Parts: sequence; structure tokens; C-alpha cells
Amino acid sequence: MYKKISHIGIAVKDINASSKFYTECLGWVSEGVEEVLDQKVKVCFFTIGESRIELVEPTDENSGVYKFLEERGFKDTVHHIAYEVENIEKELENLKLKGVRLIDEKPRKGAHGMKIAFIHPKSSNGVLVEICEPENK
Repeated sequence: MYKKISHIGIAVKDINASSKFYTECLGWVSEGVEEVLDQKVKVCFFTIGESRIELVEPTDENSGVYKFLEERGFKDTVHHIAYEVENIEKELENLKLKGVRLIDEKPRKGAHGMKIAFIHPKSSNGVLVEICEPENK
């Protein structure tokens, strides 16, 4: 079951420079920068209401986020939308049964103790969709 929009991911070239817009212009408070080694990214979250904005900076030129930014001239842009689910394993099984193409067949560890999985954009009309479940509900 889908519960809410968890966050919107924005790919950025420089997380420190990009976060200044949110802190200095919008007055939001950063939750700090965290490196997610297996995804080759650094992330920074900002909470607004019940949702969050996630800035995602690639740490390796071979990462998917780096290639995504490269294709867009290294301009900050929306990368993905993440939906929180009740049970990520069950939801992945439901999606597989429906023939949805998945990037992640099984959940992996994301930032802030989340279990995450991505749906391939070819199955969602070009939008990269992440589903996530907090590990400590």
C-alpha cells in the first residue's frame, strides 16, 4: 500500500552550492549530508510538511546520477519521485506480477535507514520512481 510521497530527488552537480538556495533563500534547515557508498552519491534532505526534498550529488563519474546530469548539461534537475510504501518486498512482488520493469528486484539500503527500490522509467512513462520503506517503522 502506498502511504505518501516520501521525497522528490533533485540531481545536483555540487550539493553544497545547491543547498544554499534552500537554506539561504527558502530558510529551510538541512538534515546534513550523507554519503551512500553503494549508490555512489552524497545526499542532503530538507523536510517540508510531510514530504522531503533530497539533493543528490554523484561521487563517481560512472554512477547513474552522474550520467543523468551529464545528459542535462550538469544543471540541477528533478531526478526521481519517491513514494513510501507499507511493505516494500510485497510491493515489488506486486509490481513484478504486473509486468513492471524494475531496476531493483530486491530492496537495498538507502539514506536515513530506508529500504529502497527503483522502478525503471520505461515502465512509468519516463519518470524514475523510487519506492521506499523506513526500516524502523
